[in-house]
Amino acid sequence: MPAANFATFLVQLADALREEKGPELAYLLKPTSEHGKGLVKELRNPTRQSLSYFEGSLEGPWDEIAIQYVLVVNHCARKRAKEAFKEECTLVSLFLRFFAQNSGWTLPALFSILRDLRDLASDDNTANMEEAARIISKAFSSCVTDRQSPLAESRKWGVYYVVGLILKCYFRVRRISLSKNILRAIEANPDIPPLSAYPRSHQVTYRYYIGMLGFLNEDFAKAEQELTLAFYNCYTGAHSNQERILTYLIPLRMFRGHLPSRELLQRFPVLDDLYTPFITAIRTGDIRSYDASLDRFERRLVDLNLYLTLEKARELCIRGLFRRVWIACEKSTRIPVSMFFAALHVADTETTSEEAECLVANMIFKGFIRGYISHEKQMVVLANTNAFPRLADRPSPYALLQ
Repeated sequence: MPAANFATFLVQLADALREEKGPELAYLLKPTSEHGKGLVKELRNPTRQSLSYFEGSLEGPWDEIAIQYVLVVNHCARKRAKEAFKEECTLVSLFLRFFAQNSGWTLPALFSILRDLRDLASDDNTANMEEAARIISKAFSSCVTDRQSPLAESRKWGVYYVVGLILKCYFRVRRISLSKNILRAIEANPDIPPLSAYPRSHQVTYRYYIGMLGFLNEDFAKAEQELTLAFYNCYTGAHSNQERILTYLIPLRMFRGHLPSRELLQRFPVLDDLYTPFITAIRTGDIRSYDASLDRFERRLVDLNLYLTLEKARELCIRGLFRRVWIACEKSTRIPVSMFFAALHVADTETTSEEAECLVANMIFKGFIRGYISHEKQMVVLANTNAFPRLADRPSPYALLQ
């Protein structure tokens, strides 16, 4: 009988609710599960009207949630993404009515259906993704406002997972400015447990997005701090997540003078292909090679919001070239400006003598070189010690990016 499988499904839902089995509830509401496909086969072409017979079979809102689940699975099976997303929105809204009146045992089910909602919101459909973020924000409010449950069973333990999903939605549709509202809400609720008390996966996702917000808002010190913590706490088997973090952490560390090792880059072939040409050029002071790499990877770097960052990192390459001039001059404390001009000319850069002098002055101003220029004598006078300070020792390593 068509109703037999659905009746079994209703019994399983009732058992999970009665025994407060969050993970089992999450599995039962998974639209890609085998039992969901079985329901579609048995019920053929289910509609809200044909399923109305089962209204009242469970305590509300679970009778409606069960019907919504079948509608979602049916649309997913027939690859109707738009309709599936619409029905999943209704399912999540119904679930949130139940969630707001219960404790943290429901969090596994919440995480699962919110993740499904985000996945069903097509990445190229801005309206759907914004709607998903709006609904997920309601879940965040339900987590934050739990004042009755004991701390160990509180819905507050879902805060950072839910925030991670919201930020992911905002980043996908490039509405990053909306992130400020959710971050203010976290700051306005000091009774939320400290981030370090949450599961490590929640911490990593949250720190990654905070680091990305810092990077895009040019708070590079904050970005490096958060992305570093995200990387070192990331599960070693989560290769794609580590790669995503390193995509932005590597250039930030470069400005601190910490170039990635070959061992690290070899673990991530995509990053090896992208960054090795730049790193090699910085090590050797090869401006021509650096500029060629900028041209070669321009489209990719623009898509990653990294083009301007690596364009400014060109000055690290110039520093490397000027340091080679200093070494070639036996580390003399007095080097004619013409020597730096000649080096730039050999590096195939279209630079006049005046521009070469300006570049040296810029290196001194930004702390790459210790010394001064005697313009009258066209001489660069370098410090007796530490004429080319380590990049990591500069007081403001990110000043170059401002």
